[in-house]
Amino acid sequence: MKKILIIEDDTDLQEGLAFSLRTDGYDTYTAGSIQEAVHVMSGNCFDGMILDCNLPDGSGFQFCREIRKTSNICILMLTARDTELDEVKALELGADDYMTKPFSIAVLKARLKRLLGRNDEGQCLLSHGIRLDPKECRVYKGEEEISLTKVEYKLLLFFMENQNQVLSKEQILERIWDSEGRFVDENIVSVNVRRLRQKVEENPAEPACIKTVHGLGYVWKES
Repeated sequence: MKKILIIEDDTDLQEGLAFSLRTDGYDTYTAGSIQEAVHVMSGNCFDGMILDCNLPDGSGFQFCREIRKTSNICILMLTARDTELDEVKALELGADDYMTKPFSIAVLKARLKRLLGRNDEGQCLLSHGIRLDPKECRVYKGEEEISLTKVEYKLLLFFMENQNQVLSKEQILERIWDSEGRFVDENIVSVNVRRLRQKVEENPAEPACIKTVHGLGYVWKES
């Protein structure tokens, strides 16, 4: 189910959009300000965003610019002003599409569906407050970016792509190190799992994310 965040201070429009998108099978979240949107986004990984250009606590244009520094989420911007300058500004700041109020809900949903379809590859992964963006090759714990080595990143991606599935050391070796048939000591797996736990677990001594399955391998337990 696609997750959509609607950032719109007009309550009637916000509720109308949320209801209409839910009837089409979307999982919708709402915010009436930038501050509220930041709070909602801190615990969720969204596929798309409907963003009003004028919000009570700031400019949707500038918020779009900030989002684009860390995310490739689909952004459809809304504005009450039908000017070419606003449209150009929105697109230059990273919006994927732009609509002027009033607009057709049917057209908005069609445009949103097109944008989401275009962005299906490389969707971000979210579990235990860890957000991994495959397109940007970045990882966040809450709002803080985590610095990972190339091997640690590939290992985390493999785990999060296969949540609740036990991965043997042999599978991990083949995926991360030995895809070209090179010999690698299997102890390197446990060493890097330990290092990764230090960065993603709240308590590495009692891991909640990367569990050891004795005699079999490791599993990322979905939150």
